[in-house]
Amino acid sequence: MSDLSQIREHMTIIGADGVHIGTVNRVEGDRIKMTRADSGSHADHHHYFSGGLVAAVEGDPVRLSAAGDAAVLLEEEEGGEALADRRE
Repeated sequence: MSDLSQIREHMTIIGADGVHIGTVNRVEGDRIKMTRADSGSHADHHHYFSGGLVAAVEGDPVRLSAAGDAAVLLEEEEGGEALADRRE
């Protein structure tokens, strides 16, 4: 995991393959909170990534250790549960 203190608001989040995933709203504890606009079908609230997925902070982009298509499956809800576990 990289130093999360280097992550700032409005930085771009990319997968290990360079695919754009989202934009940082802020860091909360050991997680990255994404902007609502990047929360896909759940745009009415924020999604999060575990700080453990951060491979590097490279200037502006925050690079995750997972490729883009896999990383979006690892997004979390505010309470920490995986999106796949959410029941509506």
